Amino acid sequence: MATEQASIRVRPGYKPDWLSIIGIALVVLFGIWLLINFIKTPADFYDLFLIGLTNGAIYGLVAIGYSLVYGILELINFAHGDVFMLGGMLVATMTTSWALDTKSGTVLWLFVVLMLLITMAFCATINTTIEIVAYRRLRNAPRLAPLITAIGMSFILQNIGLIWKGARPTSVPDILPHGTVFTIGGVPYTWNRFIVILFTVPVLLSLMWLVQKTRQGKAMRATAQDREAAAMMGISVNRTISFTFFIAGCMAGTAALLYALYFTNIRYTEGFRVGLIAFTAAVLGGIGNLPGAVLGGLLIGLVRSLGSAYLDERWTNALVFAILITILIFRPQGLLGARAKEKV
Repeated sequence: MATEQASIRVRPGYKPDWLSIIGIALVVLFGIWLLINFIKTPADFYDLFLIGLTNGAIYGLVAIGYSLVYGILELINFAHGDVFMLGGMLVATMTTSWALDTKSGTVLWLFVVLMLLITMAFCATINTTIEIVAYRRLRNAPRLAPLITAIGMSFILQNIGLIWKGARPTSVPDILPHGTVFTIGGVPYTWNRFIVILFTVPVLLSLMWLVQKTRQGKAMRATAQDREAAAMMGISVNRTISFTFFIAGCMAGTAALLYALYFTNIRYTEGFRVGLIAFTAAVLGGIGNLPGAVLGGLLIGLVRSLGSAYLDERWTNALVFAILITILIFRPQGLLGARAKEKV
């Protein structure tokens, strides 16, 4: 027994392997590169930083939907990005039909809030319907079956968007104000960008409160841990999973409204492109972790913004995925994710 206790107490000293050394070196080199560009053109750096922050917040909202569904079902809902795309097309339809570009002040903000509620309900309904129709019967099937089904649903929604608005980008009237909120280094941060942050932060905090403090949130966490045990404790697993898809759809609707009003156009392929970036953000931050999804979105938004300006724009996506691969090599659970325990 004494020998066993001694063997437990005596541990070899930590020696970083060559992969860790390479990872630290890459981070240091990346930081030096950013510092050099900041010193050369601080105004451009501030502008690119603010643009990346705004874009990253939208990616983070979409990534939250991926994290919610994966956290409870361990399913990658590839149709989530296309639900976001259809929400953006609905926003384009409403802004054009209601002629919101002629509104201003309080009336404008009331219409924006009304569009937000309609878009959230629209995307949440689509997402919940997909879960009931396509995913529910495949919960106990081999993992490849729901994965292929998710890809199939993605193509179905993409073609619905193609039939609805056509192949060309759909323009959205620029109705958001462009006044300056604050200035950093002489670079103004305008309201049409700040509104994205203004929506993202309360949404994330409300969602964390829902998951951590409410009865429904406890049911979601219990279902994520063990569906059979949750059902034995009286939790309606079907209703809980449907509620999770409903909330994920609301996140897609919120992101769709902000994306359409900020970028002022939407296309039927936008769901695949933004969805892939958002999924990457969810994995980068730690899939299943809500703050991690937003953090991953912000980081990818910054990398894309800075990379497109300081490097060749054609290399932007390659840079994003190179950073993702690097992170997964050294920290497979993502930046904020917890390392999964192996099942015995």
